[in-house]
Amino acid sequence: MSAAVDHGTASRELVLDELREATRFILVTHENPDGDALGSLVAMHEVLTALGKDSVMFMAAEEFPLPYEYRFFVFDGLVSSPPPDVETRTVIFLDCGNIDRNPLEVVKRRGARILNIDHHHDNTRFGTVDHVVEEASCTAEIVWDLMRALGVRATPTIADALYVGLVTDTGKFMYENTGIRAHVMAAELVEAGVDVNAIYRRLYEEMPFSKLELLGRGLANIRRFDEGRLTFTQLSREDYAAAGAEESYSEGVIDHLRSVQGTLVAAMARELLADGAPGAARRKKVSLRSTDGSVDVSAIARAGGGGGHRQAAGFTTDLDLDALVVFLRDAIADQLGAAR
Repeated sequence: MSAAVDHGTASRELVLDELREATRFILVTHENPDGDALGSLVAMHEVLTALGKDSVMFMAAEEFPLPYEYRFFVFDGLVSSPPPDVETRTVIFLDCGNIDRNPLEVVKRRGARILNIDHHHDNTRFGTVDHVVEEASCTAEIVWDLMRALGVRATPTIADALYVGLVTDTGKFMYENTGIRAHVMAAELVEAGVDVNAIYRRLYEEMPFSKLELLGRGLANIRRFDEGRLTFTQLSREDYAAAGAEESYSEGVIDHLRSVQGTLVAAMARELLADGAPGAARRKKVSLRSTDGSVDVSAIARAGGGGGHRQAAGFTTDLDLDALVVFLRDAIADQLGAAR
């Protein structure tokens, strides 16, 4: 693999050159893809198709079914196993801060040509070209910028996909990463045909009742520490079973914790259902949110083996709940320079 290129104007021109000159692509994103990952994947595929390129999207079979709110996406050109010519295709990583967050091992071979398009500040710069725009609100915003530079008009499919990436990664335009360009992008996508109300209903309404039951269990398990600086909850396998809930139904629980007055960090630990065999260790996925930016939760996540944004991050752990709470409280206190 050749030396990586810094993000910025230079990397934008380099990635545009790659998109114009290459003819065959395979598009990938991180495991457990969210709205920005999926929206960026679909939109980039449609942009390349509009340019007459041979493009395929890859997601592992175990990613399906997707969370219910994303099942309206149409993945025309999706594969769940590498195509025979994968080694000759340019690989585009979208919204993926670390190459190990994608299971397509063949793209990690020595000499693979990788375009790394992302907005995470802790991206490990693993590409042949790294176009990492930290100030972008979402990866979809970067795809939108590249699309415009390539002279491609947003079709309804592209517009919907980009809007999903934008609205989910900005927290419905409420997070501090929501800048002027995010609103300009939203206006252009609405002009291109996005039905804002329909997208909102798909993402945030029409909730399965079992998701509401799981939310109730998450709220019932809330604990607060250190004068409320940390608001914490957990969801066990038993909670999921009692609610009849899918694993993805925990999405959104943490936002209720984040809104509690005095909270600096909201944290949710959910037991991974895939590790549910008798006697298996109860591994947990920990989601973190920072409310006012005084605590960088991505630093806490990295210490736990994960990563993310300053205000939204996560990691997976084998720690039991008591040890996990101690880890989180200590990490928050260290950043604040506060005793606990």
